[in-house]
Amino acid sequence: MSTWQWVVLALVVLALIVLAVLLLRRSRASKQTRQRERARDLRQQAEADRIEVQRREAEAARVDAEARLAQAEAQARAADADQLQAQARERAEHASGARAEVEERLRKADELDPDVRGGRRGQGTDTRVTGASGGRDVRAADRQDVDQQNVDQQNVDAHDADRSADRTGGTPASGATSSEEARRQRP
Repeated sequence: MSTWQWVVLALVVLALIVLAVLLLRRSRASKQTRQRERARDLRQQAEADRIEVQRREAEAARVDAEARLAQAEAQARAADADQLQAQARERAEHASGARAEVEERLRKADELDPDVRGGRRGQGTDTRVTGASGGRDVRAADRQDVDQQNVDQQNVDAHDADRSADRTGGTPASGATSSEEARRQRP
């Protein structure tokens, strides 16, 4: 081979090397462009997912707050129920004591009154007074106790309706604006 052939061969090899380097750079550039696009897509998707996660966290916090509120309301209702039960027990004890007193007085009256027909009270006999008073019922005190119990029950029912209205946001059945006002109106 002559010198000029060696020069041509060297130039061809050099051109192939330059071409290979250019192709390699171009391939790297296109690969980097694809990687940049992929990274941008991942960032956009992550941002969208981050917003969704924040929305879910806010929803979870809202539900947690509602649960705590419901729990506090339930505790308040339980405290009110305990208070009402204590009042009911107290009134029942009072009524029981009053009833025993009334029964004792009626028994003594029956023993003393010669006009009572049929004997002792509570044995299915007529306990009306037939003397000078002309048919007066000796059970008036019993009726007063029953009437008072009915009033007490109506007050408890009104309180329950007010509590129900407070929970649902409606108007209280008793006309009171809150359960506190209903409690204040009770005797």
